[in-house]
Amino acid sequence: MKKSNNSKRRDKVNYYLDIAESVTERSTCLRRQWGAVIVNNDEIISTGYNGAPRGRKNCNDLGYCLREKLNVPRGERYELCRSVHAEQNAVISAARKDMIGATLYMVGKDAKTGEYVEKASSCAMCKRVVINAGIKGIYVRDNKDEYHYIDVEKDFIDNDDSLEGERGY
Repeated sequence: MKKSNNSKRRDKVNYYLDIAESVTERSTCLRRQWGAVIVNNDEIISTGYNGAPRGRKNCNDLGYCLREKLNVPRGERYELCRSVHAEQNAVISAARKDMIGATLYMVGKDAKTGEYVEKASSCAMCKRVVINAGIKGIYVRDNKDEYHYIDVEKDFIDNDDSLEGERGY
């Protein structure tokens, strides 16, 4: 059967971001739900979402988020967070040899409103993990069809914001 030329096929970046968005549904965070997918050579290597370490109670089980209870601003005091971040969980689930030169796709949503976390990047801890994993770039969804790209070498290594004491993601 012949395919119609009128059908619009989803671009590859949004295809992987759609998968990352599905992964957010496993998140157990009451504040932000994140999903991550690591892809290399057009093959999914691993996925990850944010949630407490295996065996520990999740915030949705406890019914509260300590950072939210303390009014901690976005991007600060992650040592208070119970969750392992989505990027970290995706990296933990993959072999480094499979991540060298890979691309990470991430989607973040506000847990209460379902709105996308706009202009997001990895936190300072996750930046270090992504660098050491050998990941070359990150696509982060800004809305259903738009995203931005982060070049790990240029944006995380050459432009080392940890030297400036900057916070946030």
